[in-house]
Amino acid sequence: MSGPEDGPRENRGPSRPDLSGESTDGDRPESVREWAHWAWTVDRGPVMVVREIAISASVVLLIGLLLFGVAGVWPPMVAIESGSMSPNMHQNDLVFITAPDRFANDASVEGTGIVPADEAENTGYSKFGEPGDVIVFTPNGNDHRTPIIHRAEHWVEEGEDWYDRADPDAVGAAGSCDELQNCPAPHDGFITKGDNEVTNTQYDQVRGQADPVKPEWVIGTAELRVPYLGWVRLQIAEITSPGTVSVEVVSEPAAVTEPAAPIEPAAATEVERTGLDRCLL
Repeated sequence: MSGPEDGPRENRGPSRPDLSGESTDGDRPESVREWAHWAWTVDRGPVMVVREIAISASVVLLIGLLLFGVAGVWPPMVAIESGSMSPNMHQNDLVFITAPDRFANDASVEGTGIVPADEAENTGYSKFGEPGDVIVFTPNGNDHRTPIIHRAEHWVEEGEDWYDRADPDAVGAAGSCDELQNCPAPHDGFITKGDNEVTNTQYDQVRGQADPVKPEWVIGTAELRVPYLGWVRLQIAEITSPGTVSVEVVSEPAAVTEPAAPIEPAAATEVERTGLDRCLL
């Protein structure tokens, strides 16, 4: 007597997936639901590898979208390449940044979302141990130059003589606005300076590092730092970009006694990397 197994294969009941991950007698899922269940539960073979890669990529993408949603800028994390913000930030730190208007304080300059140090001193507002926001900006708006992460010290308006508002120690030997670079101010913007009192005693605008920073040159404001985590990204950048050398200034810059010619972008990159140009998601 013949059993149900003895008939032609096409007359048997519908095949079912082998959920262990191995196919038996050529059985394959027949419906979309069965295919999805099989792909989700298979524990060996190329389908499992593809599934795990897809899951990992989806998680990374989701985290990236969440960070972008919070930060409003991309990439939302940057790795610090020099010690110009020491002791409040250090080389190899990973810093989370946001669009300036994301968490704007009431003391911020109107339309910028940034609080300069002189205004912050009146309100008790501080970031990373000192008054004022720390900003990431492209020098003179030039995307081909290394972005800088320094503290916003003052807001100046076009044509303003800001010498009397400046810290005397941060203007070098200049005795008046006429002896100071970027004074009177060539346009509205922020006067900036690194926190490192050994290598960055003068304003960036006095040293010729950048003109007063226009709001549109600002990439974001620093909100949180994670020590050492930026090291990995910087090492990858060194491997993928051979010949790019980070040189940190360790000597006192010469005093400025007369207006000096602006540093050319290429020279500024070779002489001093006082900011960051490595970004990490």
